[in-house]
Amino acid sequence: MPVKKKTTYKAPAVQKAFELLKRVAASQSEITLSDLARQLGFSKGTTHGMIQALLQAGALEQGPDRKGFFLGPVVVELAFRSWNYFRVSEYAQPILDALRDRIGETVFLGVLSRSRALIMATAEAAKPLKISAPPGTSIPLLAGAVGKVFFAQQRDDQALKIIGEHGLPQYTQHSIVNKQDYLAELDRVRRQGYAVDEEEYLPGVKAVAVAVGNQRGLPLAIWVVGFADAMGKNAVSEIVAETKRAAARLRDSLDRRSQDES
Repeated sequence: MPVKKKTTYKAPAVQKAFELLKRVAASQSEITLSDLARQLGFSKGTTHGMIQALLQAGALEQGPDRKGFFLGPVVVELAFRSWNYFRVSEYAQPILDALRDRIGETVFLGVLSRSRALIMATAEAAKPLKISAPPGTSIPLLAGAVGKVFFAQQRDDQALKIIGEHGLPQYTQHSIVNKQDYLAELDRVRRQGYAVDEEEYLPGVKAVAVAVGNQRGLPLAIWVVGFADAMGKNAVSEIVAETKRAAARLRDSLDRRSQDES
């Protein structure tokens, strides 16, 4: 009796889409349609069609100039749980701990997407009364300083498009709910290189956030959170300076790691 050969089902479109996502994830910055088509050996038409489908599904997002692409919110949780992102946390933890020790407040590292920020690593303040959240916790992206850092990397029209999808929630009486006021705030963040949450997400809580840059296709940020009575003007100025230095150190560390792995 002849033995039937085992057949393997193939889905070329799915395979191509996964190859495209892998190329985006491997890129240290936004990657263009032309670069993707060249690396994958696909035509620009085929690549464009896949990109549009993945954008619609939320698996990809466009960069601020609409020419580059990076991973979208659909894959954020999967990427976070991967070995690669646990390695990022290992590299980041000593830097987060050192920043926490210098400023005395809780420090977070997170991945940003169009809808939320996902905490990857944390260094909790040592004092009894502190802000605390474990890795894996997510917060709304439009909540205070973290969202400002993300949207400041977008063009105003792109930011408005995303804001239009979610609205500007009024979490507290200090929340910025007017679109033009929010755009003005984003302009300040771009010029300053950091964002501040003045009790805009939680009453009595302030935060400072600084972008780290893209790691394997996803934007990262460091942010510091503490109670408002302990984060006066002088304290915030010191926290901003220390957080910017910590973000630069982490960026350099991740860049060196990527070079070593390539």
